[in-house]
Amino acid sequence: MLTAPPVDIGINPDRYQYVIDLVESWCRPDETGISQIPGAALIIGRHGKTPGVELFGRQSDAPDAPPIRSDSIFLVASLTKPVVASAILRLVEQGHLTLDERVEEFLPGFGKHGKHAVTIRHLLSHTSGLPDMLPTNQVLRAANAPLSEFVSNIHSIGLDFVPGRSVQYQSMGFAVLGEIIRVITGKTAGQFLNDDFFQPMRMFDTVLGAPDSWFEGPNPNVDRIAGLRMTDEQIYQSHWNWHSRYWRQLGAPWGGLLTTPNNLGRFAMMWLQGGELEYHRYLSPTTVAAATRNQLESMKEVPEDDRRCRPWGLGWRLNWLAHSANFGDLLSTYAYGHWGATGTAMWIDPVRDAFCVFLTTLPQEPHGRYLSRLSNAVCAAFE
Repeated sequence: MLTAPPVDIGINPDRYQYVIDLVESWCRPDETGISQIPGAALIIGRHGKTPGVELFGRQSDAPDAPPIRSDSIFLVASLTKPVVASAILRLVEQGHLTLDERVEEFLPGFGKHGKHAVTIRHLLSHTSGLPDMLPTNQVLRAANAPLSEFVSNIHSIGLDFVPGRSVQYQSMGFAVLGEIIRVITGKTAGQFLNDDFFQPMRMFDTVLGAPDSWFEGPNPNVDRIAGLRMTDEQIYQSHWNWHSRYWRQLGAPWGGLLTTPNNLGRFAMMWLQGGELEYHRYLSPTTVAAATRNQLESMKEVPEDDRRCRPWGLGWRLNWLAHSANFGDLLSTYAYGHWGATGTAMWIDPVRDAFCVFLTTLPQEPHGRYLSRLSNAVCAAFE
């Protein structure tokens, strides 16, 4: 991406400085040495350019941790989902599947226990009826189970509702999508994304499933990963929590992406530019338009409140205005993006020709107040 001063790309310099000062205030330690957010990174893009990456705070939550590294890598949790959705959309473009084909056509074992009617579109729009996490989630992680065991467990469960009749956020739908990628291409989701997106897009510090080489040598890449403030659930589970080698290497299609703010900014810019980045096309404009359109409109049995007020695209959540879980009050109705449980947010607003990637090391509290407040300050800086 090209870099330019804020004023040259339609961003008010004084208001941009206010954005910087706001995040710095959140990351500044108090008299006890504790900050509201341990570490953060921000990149904004507009009109095909960016002022660059801004970094804040410390590399970990430890009071004596060094300043955040210029090459820091973040675990972005559910920001993984629209990235994996991009791989599925590439396969749609290539004629390997259609959105309304049933999942069991690719994974015969999936159709048990009333799941035969679930389609690819249901998985991408969170209307499948699958749960967010498996009842056996912690058992599987504690056993350091491979992705194949998560998929096997999904095959053996039923649905919470008939597909297409309601909306329920479902990480396990993306576990299934990852397996479909593997069946069609012979590659894991991480391998396919690396070959078809990350390497050609020059996202060289992005992986879905860290290779062994990231843990080797005198300066391993894992030392660059910003340390999260651990939740009570995870702090005593060092063999499977967010900081574990197991989780970093699992390549969970629902939340395992490791990346940098610059790399993720390149991904956002590609979507903002209709599927193209630096004269190379990754997705067609028609695919981008379909993926960022409200998919619930055609599902007449989905409750009206969900269809109208909490819409989903294909892997992307549209902006839920007048809802606590929004991307910000000042974005257009055509904005789309995603949040991540590790305290991350990415949104793209085609009306303002802008994107924002905000990565932190503070696991997201229920309503993402920091993320929404930051988005409002960013939007207010646009001229």
